[in-house]
Amino acid sequence: MLTAVSLGMPEPPAPVLAPRRRSRKIHVGSVAVGGDAPVSVQSMCTTKTTDIGATLQQIAELTAAGCDIVRVAVPSQDDADALPAIASRSPLPIVADIHFQPRYVFQAIDAGCAGVRVNPGNIRKFDDKVGEIARAASDAGVALRIGVNAGSLDRRLLEKYGRATPEAMVESAVWEASLFEDVGFHDFAISVKHHDPVVMIQTYRLLAERGDWPLHLGVTEAGPAFQGTIKSSVAFGVLLAEGIGDTIRVSLSAPPIEEVRVGLQVLESLNLRQRRLEIVSCPSCGRAQVDVYTLAEQVTEGLQGLKVPLRVAVMGCVVNGPGEARDADLGVASGNGKGQIFVKGKVVRTVPESEIVPTLLSEANRLAEGMAPSDDAGVEVVTA
Repeated sequence: MLTAVSLGMPEPPAPVLAPRRRSRKIHVGSVAVGGDAPVSVQSMCTTKTTDIGATLQQIAELTAAGCDIVRVAVPSQDDADALPAIASRSPLPIVADIHFQPRYVFQAIDAGCAGVRVNPGNIRKFDDKVGEIARAASDAGVALRIGVNAGSLDRRLLEKYGRATPEAMVESAVWEASLFEDVGFHDFAISVKHHDPVVMIQTYRLLAERGDWPLHLGVTEAGPAFQGTIKSSVAFGVLLAEGIGDTIRVSLSAPPIEEVRVGLQVLESLNLRQRRLEIVSCPSCGRAQVDVYTLAEQVTEGLQGLKVPLRVAVMGCVVNGPGEARDADLGVASGNGKGQIFVKGKVVRTVPESEIVPTLLSEANRLAEGMAPSDDAGVEVVTA
């Protein structure tokens, strides 16, 4: 018979490394960005925007993964024509990504998009359109993002600086921001993306000192999943630990759902989001006396649908196992083909290896009934 264990009092708020930089708050549809709002996670659809059904399906998948804001590409008139149907049916705020053609900005606003990303370096005579764009966005309550990219910096700045230096990108961003502010428009965020994490960090640090704009963090063209995850995590970790950053997008050559998972994991690791279901498992070694790999995979798979901030430890030997299992909400310390099941620091039973997974799943679901769901679904997996 299992022993009843009290869940205890709620834990105090998790500590963060630095206070958030003071930025002004804007709204991208229902999502607040900047100010005291949580750092939001964005992604971008990889579908053709003209394929409305496929785009909405991908947006539904991103919603389930915990995405807050989603961007869609608008490279053609047909894409712009699809925006009303997508914006009206999307559960997430839609941001239209506009390059080259300023008329698509106005179409996106009229279509009901929550935001528009504009790249001044890619829109000819963009500065001449600022007043008109600001009026249209203001009247519709639409937020903008001034997106400066190293690969599409204004030719004049490239001639001045020789390349896309942090100073060049910041000058571009500050100049465009001043044009909007001169006509009384302040509902915009800024991004200054670079493919090199070191240059990107330097650029955002400089920009953060120049004004109180909400900042969208991103390492552009970060690369395939493994490389891009490392580059983005390093850059975001440095800046967010310094309090810089209000919304993020992990740019990967991978399905967009992976971008969201990485982004959420970064925020959780820095205590900027409530931790979700967390699986702590040892990497195994010669001391292991059970099949830790299989146990961890089976527990992870079995708890995928659990939407609570529960920490589950799956440990394979007596060196760190009891301590980790005791520290978790639920855990197993394994050895000699059996495991001691811990709940909130107390041993509730010892089971053979074949019963470890069913017992952990049963206990996890029992504990989950008494816990509030986390804001984001998913499982965080950590190896000790």
